[in-house]
Amino acid sequence: MQLAEISIRRPVFATVLSLLVLLIGAVSFTRLSVREYPKIDEPVVTVSVRYAGASAEVIESQVTKPLEDSIAGIDAVDVITSISRPEQSQISVRFRLEKDADNAAAEVRDR
Repeated sequence: MQLAEISIRRPVFATVLSLLVLLIGAVSFTRLSVREYPKIDEPVVTVSVRYAGASAEVIESQVTKPLEDSIAGIDAVDVITSISRPEQSQISVRFRLEKDADNAAAEVRDR
């Protein structure tokens, strides 16, 4: 009960002590290292196609769209993004985390 009595008799001391404890806690919190973040290998597959002499429109209509439609049928696909440029198409397929990256790559390759 001695700390309570001192705090009642000297409220400024109690306030300063509380602020000091709060400051030490905030500084300590910012210096804590995080060791428990799991290493996650996100299952992403990228498909690149070259078509010499083709315009971006031809690449999109004859290469990118058919590949996207085929890949979209694969189970556990999360996001499909694509870029069509002259003579080049690049499609990135991001799968849900429960999908094994090797199996995902094999399924994309089979399509």
